[in-house]
Amino acid sequence: MRRLSAVGLASALGLLAGEFALRSGHTAAVAGCLVSTALVGGLISLRGPVLSVTGMQLLLGATVGSGIAVSGPWWQAPLALLSGVLLVTFLSTSPWLWRRHRIESDHLHAVYRAAAQALAAVGTPHAEAARRSMTLALNDAHDVMAPELAAATRRRAEDPDALRLIDALRLAVRLGEVVSALVGEGRPLSPGVADLPLKMAERLLPAGRSTATDQGPFWAEKSVPERDLRSPAVRALVELCETAGTEAATDVVLSAPVRPRPGRTVRLRYAVLLSGCVLVAYISAVLLHGPRGYWLPMTVAFIYKPDFGPVLRRAVHRCVGTVVGVAAIGAVALLTGNAPYALIGTVAAFGALMAVGVRHHYAVATTGLTGIVFVLVDLLGDHRTLYGTRILDTTLAAAIVLVANFLVWPDSAGSWAAAQTEAALIAVRRYRDLAPSATSAQRQTLRRAAYRRLADARRAAAQARAEPLPPKRTLPDWEATITAAEQVCDAVTAEILATAPGTTGGHAPDSA
Repeated sequence: MRRLSAVGLASALGLLAGEFALRSGHTAAVAGCLVSTALVGGLISLRGPVLSVTGMQLLLGATVGSGIAVSGPWWQAPLALLSGVLLVTFLSTSPWLWRRHRIESDHLHAVYRAAAQALAAVGTPHAEAARRSMTLALNDAHDVMAPELAAATRRRAEDPDALRLIDALRLAVRLGEVVSALVGEGRPLSPGVADLPLKMAERLLPAGRSTATDQGPFWAEKSVPERDLRSPAVRALVELCETAGTEAATDVVLSAPVRPRPGRTVRLRYAVLLSGCVLVAYISAVLLHGPRGYWLPMTVAFIYKPDFGPVLRRAVHRCVGTVVGVAAIGAVALLTGNAPYALIGTVAAFGALMAVGVRHHYAVATTGLTGIVFVLVDLLGDHRTLYGTRILDTTLAAAIVLVANFLVWPDSAGSWAAAQTEAALIAVRRYRDLAPSATSAQRQTLRRAAYRRLADARRAAAQARAEPLPPKRTLPDWEATITAAEQVCDAVTAEILATAPGTTGGHAPDSA
C-alpha cells in the first residue's frame, strides 16, 4: 500500500508537470520540466526501495506527460492514472481478505526451508552458500514482517495469528544463530537434525486459516542421534525445537538492522548525471524526431538505476527486450490488422509477460512493456510506423547512459562496494568484540546486523564485478574478505553456544 500510494502520487504529479510543460508550447519548458524532475527523482532514488521507485516514476510521468499530447482538460490524464492505481491497489489487496498473513507466512516458511537446507549442507563445500541463502531469506522475512511488528504493538496486539507469526520470526532469528554455529563447526549432521527446522515450521506455521493452535509437546531429541548431541549447537537446536509453539522468544529484539545508504555527495552526483543524461536524450529526440520524442528520455530513466543492478546489464537487456518487443508487436499487427479487441488481448498478454519479467529477467519485462506502449500509443491516435525508431532510440539512450556512467563516474559501483564491505567489517568487529558479554537480545541484534551487512556487501561486490573497468585497473578481492568475515561470525557464534548452550532458550543468562 505504501509503495503503490507513493508511486501513484509521484506518477500523477510528474504527468501533470509534463502536461503543463507540453501545453505551454515551448521546447525550453519541456526541457526544464524533465531536468527538474530528473534532479528531484535522482536525489530521492538512492534513499530506499520505495523512494527509489517513486523517484523513477516521477521522472517517467513527466516524460510521458511532456511527450504524448492527450485531449481533454488538464486534470483528466492524472485522474485516469490515479484511477488505474486504485484498481491495481484493489486487485492487489483484496486477496488479503481471505488469505490474511499469507505473504508473511510464506516468507517465514522460506526461512525454515533455507535453514534445513543449510543444515543438510553442513560439512560440504556448499555449506557457506546455503547459510548465505538462509541469511537472505531471513532478511526478506524481516522486511516483510516489519509492518506486522509495528501493528502488533498498537492496534492488533490481540490478533493471535499475528502474534504467532511474530513468535515464529523470533524463533527463526534464534534458529539462524544455531545454524550459523553448526556451519562454523563444519561437522556433517544426520538427516534427523537437518529435518528439525521443517518440523518447527509445521508446528509454528500449520496450513489453514488460523495458526494459533496448540499441538501439544514436541520431543525433538528423539530424532537426533546421540553422537550429534555431543555438539553444543545441536543441543541448542534441540532445545529451540522443544520450545517451539510453547513460549514466546521474548529475548529477541526484532527491529531490522538499518542498511547503509549512499551519502549526500553520491546522491547529488547521481542526480546531476541523471539530469544531464535526460537533457541530452531530450535534445537528441528533438533533433531526430521533433516534438513528442518521449521514448529517449523515458529509456534513460529506466536504464540509469544503479540501485536496481549493474548499469551495463540493464542497458543490454533493455536493447534486447526492445528489439524482441518490436518484432513481436509487429507480428501481432500484421496478423490482426490492429483490430480493437485484438489489441486489448495483446495488452493483456504483454502485461502478463512484463509481470513475469519484473520478477525474473529485465529483458523479458522490457519486451512486455514495449508491446504495451506500442498498443496504447496506437489507441491514443498515433499510428506512425515507429518500429525502427524505437530500436534506434533505445540504443541511443543506452549509449548516453553508459558514456555518462563509465566516463564521468567510472568508479561508482566499486566505491559503493568498498563502502559496503567496510561497513560490514565494522559490524563484524562489533559482533566479535561485544557479543560474548552482551545480553541475549543485544547479541541477536549484533549478529543480525553483521550478517545483513555482509549480505549487502556481497551483493554490491557482485554488481561492481558486472560493470566494465577502466584499462589497467583491477578490483580488490572483496569476496574473499567477506567470506573470511562470515567465517569469523560463524566461529564467534559457535564459541558462544559452546560456552553457554542455554542462550538459545527462553531463559538465557545476561552474559556468556
